[in-house]
Amino acid sequence: MKFIVSSSTLLKQLQGLQGVLASSNTLPILDNFLFEIDNKKLTVTASDLETTITADLAVEAKEKGSVAIPARLLLDILKACPDQPLTFSIDGKHFGIEISSEQGNYKMTGFPGADFPKSPVLEEPASITIPAGTLATAINKTLFATGNDDLRPVMSGIFFELSEDAARFVATDAHKLVRYTRSDISSPKAASFIVPKKPLNLLKNSLATTNAEVNVEFNENNASFTFDNMRLVCRLIDGKYPNYEAVIPKQNPNKLTIDRQNFLNAIRRVALFSNKTTHQVRLNINGSQLAISAEDLDYANEANEKLTCSYEGEDMMIGFNSRFLVDMLVNLGSENVVMEMSAPNRAGILLPGEAGEHGEDVLMLVMPVMLNN
Repeated sequence: MKFIVSSSTLLKQLQGLQGVLASSNTLPILDNFLFEIDNKKLTVTASDLETTITADLAVEAKEKGSVAIPARLLLDILKACPDQPLTFSIDGKHFGIEISSEQGNYKMTGFPGADFPKSPVLEEPASITIPAGTLATAINKTLFATGNDDLRPVMSGIFFELSEDAARFVATDAHKLVRYTRSDISSPKAASFIVPKKPLNLLKNSLATTNAEVNVEFNENNASFTFDNMRLVCRLIDGKYPNYEAVIPKQNPNKLTIDRQNFLNAIRRVALFSNKTTHQVRLNINGSQLAISAEDLDYANEANEKLTCSYEGEDMMIGFNSRFLVDMLVNLGSENVVMEMSAPNRAGILLPGEAGEHGEDVLMLVMPVMLNN
């Protein structure tokens, strides 16, 4: 089997796939890329059994065939090669691989392509089409709020909730929650599923370079995302997602409106002096003045800053984990931010101060921390 391919084109595709490679695989064959040649089309596959990514690219070839090529070694040689055509010659009997370039020849040993696990086929899937930019934004706005608790696996992914009038993307770790809604995306019938964090990270990186429509197919066990020349198939998280609407407080009479960047910068500075375990910052709102403070009694560290703001409601003091606030303010992206609160022991809600894209609605919720007076 023989084919010719551009070194830079192949490297770019493989770099998009390498994120799925696990550092320690139960099956040694998964340390390889599967190369399949069929009629001038090369299909490259990488998998960790939970997530499988395939990419197609055009090559010069005359024969059909498949081979598994050691991933790390192939990536290293491609990174070291200048942009040029490379000729791959594969011995179909012993799976010896020879790569010929302008500089010289490189030999390595591959494995039978038939040993590589087959990509799952989705039976009777439902489907929906989402613009790549919209899906990338939904992942970026929510992924940081997912949890890492092995005892609650449903919280370690993003909840896709599709209906006839909107699509919702929800993430929570029980301390913070993000609900990203798009009213410009609809599904023929209501459906919901939980996608794990790893495939979403891979998807986010690939979507950044395309303007295509993403065809999302899903059934009870798997979901696939197809766009351009790529397809990602992943196993879904099994379980019932918590009733997130129940934790979002509906009555929030206290509303703080403030410049997002000033608020973010002040919290970052003050948080440097907070307790290294709780990361607690205190917000004291009095009229049109917001006082932000933090202290670490173990080291006698303390910081205070004051900002002007627009505020409706009763004066109040409330404490938050500064890391959660920073994450949310970074991901909101609007010029101003609105913080709605009801009481010092109830969740605070962060909303963008200005309307975003057409059909977009973002709500972020953060649980308070007990203030140690």
